[in-house]
Amino acid sequence: MPPEAPVARQAAAIDWDVPWLRPYAATGRACVLALERGLPVHAALAACAAAPPVRFVPHALLPPGTAYEAYIHATRQVPTRDNLHDLFNGLVWLHFPRAKARLNRLQAGAIAREGVRPVRGPLRDAATVFDENGALLLAPDALWHALRERDWRRLFVDLRLLWPQARPVLFGHALLEKLVSPRKSVVAHVYQARTAIKSVAIDAWLARDLTAAHLACKPFAPLPVLGVPGWCAASENFCFYDDSTVFRPPRRS
Repeated sequence: MPPEAPVARQAAAIDWDVPWLRPYAATGRACVLALERGLPVHAALAACAAAPPVRFVPHALLPPGTAYEAYIHATRQVPTRDNLHDLFNGLVWLHFPRAKARLNRLQAGAIAREGVRPVRGPLRDAATVFDENGALLLAPDALWHALRERDWRRLFVDLRLLWPQARPVLFGHALLEKLVSPRKSVVAHVYQARTAIKSVAIDAWLARDLTAAHLACKPFAPLPVLGVPGWCAASENFCFYDDSTVFRPPRRS
């Protein structure tokens, strides 16, 4: 779909049945119907939630020179453009309101202390990375060890029978947008979650776990998303994982 296509037409082409979008599918489809009725993205998001955690407003309401994160924190309003990027941002707000609010508080606090600088500090940088491109992985320790070692053959082939015990959950709205047209090269910044967490408790747990000190250490592991077993038919042929431009070996000091 070309980038200039109206957002309603772009959203109508989304396949909500792919594994990575299923958690957002019900709300996403409702938003598509609202867009097809002619609503802008901010109004479509509001129409899909009985009690939205924030108010989605037109992006034009963001005052010139005001930091986006500071404005959200001060007003509880999210400036929203008519594009897929902001549609997915809104969907993540609706599904993970506590975690999104936590990230916003961290960002706004850093801006209040340091101002808006040409280069973000470690905390704002990590918060932005997770907000835009993050994912959660609830998985057995053996899978996590292989992921951190970037031992792709062990992670995806030798330990393949462990993957039914794992649960990847995509969080970053830019990541979700990229995967509307999935490419093998798409990589998520993955945050470790305990396997005992239930689906309904992930948001509350994540909001507690995202501390400033922990985030500033950038506790992420790179994961080529389509390598997850069952997420791409081509990965059933294990030669899929031999592509070193995607499944890169670890850096050696």
